[in-house]
Amino acid sequence: MALLANLTLVFVAGFITALATGLGAIPFFLVEDISDRWYVALWGLASGIMLAASLFGLIFEGLAEGTAFEIAVGMGAGVLLVIAAHHVLDDVDIDPKEYAEADFKKLVLILGILTVHSFPEGVAVGVSFAELGLEGADGPMLFGVAVPVLAVFMTVAISIHNIPEGVAISIPLRSMGVSEWRMAWWAVFSSLPQPIGAVLAFAFVRLARDFLPYGFGFAAGAMIYLVATEFIPEALETGAPLPGGGHRELAGGLAAGVTLMVPLALI
Repeated sequence: MALLANLTLVFVAGFITALATGLGAIPFFLVEDISDRWYVALWGLASGIMLAASLFGLIFEGLAEGTAFEIAVGMGAGVLLVIAAHHVLDDVDIDPKEYAEADFKKLVLILGILTVHSFPEGVAVGVSFAELGLEGADGPMLFGVAVPVLAVFMTVAISIHNIPEGVAISIPLRSMGVSEWRMAWWAVFSSLPQPIGAVLAFAFVRLARDFLPYGFGFAAGAMIYLVATEFIPEALETGAPLPGGGHRELAGGLAAGVTLMVPLALI
C-alpha cells in the first residue's frame, strides 16, 4: 500500500511538470495575428530555447551523471531518431485533413521528437524521489511522508523549464492555424511521457541512474538536429521576402531564446 502511495505521488509530480508545458501556449491566447517578421523571430526564439536547453541543461546534467562518451552515444542515437522519423514520414501516405501535407508532417515530426525528449526529464524527476519513504529521509512532510528536498527542487525546476518549451511547440501550431486550446493540449501531450518516466525511474532507480546519461544525450542530440533541419530552415523560408532575408529577426530570436533559457537550465 505504501508503494502504491509513493508511485502515485511520483506520478502526480511528473504530471505537474507536463501540465506546465501547456502554459507556453498562453501568449497565443493574447495575440490574434502574427506577421512574418514575428514568425521568424519566434522560430529563432524556439531554436534558442532548444539549443540552450540541450547544451546547458541536458548535456550538463548528463555529464554530471556519466561520461562524455555516454553523452555522445546518446546524442548519436537521438540524431538517428530524427533521420529515421524523416524517412518514415516521407514514405507514409498521410491524410492531413485541414492541414497541408508538408506542414502536417512537420507537426508530427516536431511533436514526436519533443515527446521523446521529455522522457529523460521524467526520469530525472523519478530519480530525485529515490529516498521517498525511506527511513531517515529528510524533507517537507506530505500526507505523512517526508518528500526529499531534491524531488521538490527537481519538480519545480523542470516545470519552469517546460514553459518555454510549450512556447516552442505552439509556434509551428500557430503557423498552421491550430486553435489556442489545441495548442495547449498538444504542448501538454508532448510532455505526457514525463509522469510515465518518473514512475518507471522511481521503481527502477538504480537502473535508471545507469542509463540516465544516455537518455539526456539522446534528448539533446534529437533536439539539436531538429533545430538544424527544421526550425532554422523554416525561419529562413518564412523570412525570405523580408529585408535581409529575415536573418536579423532570426538572430534576435536566437539570442532571446538563449538569454531566456540559460538561467533556467542552470537552476
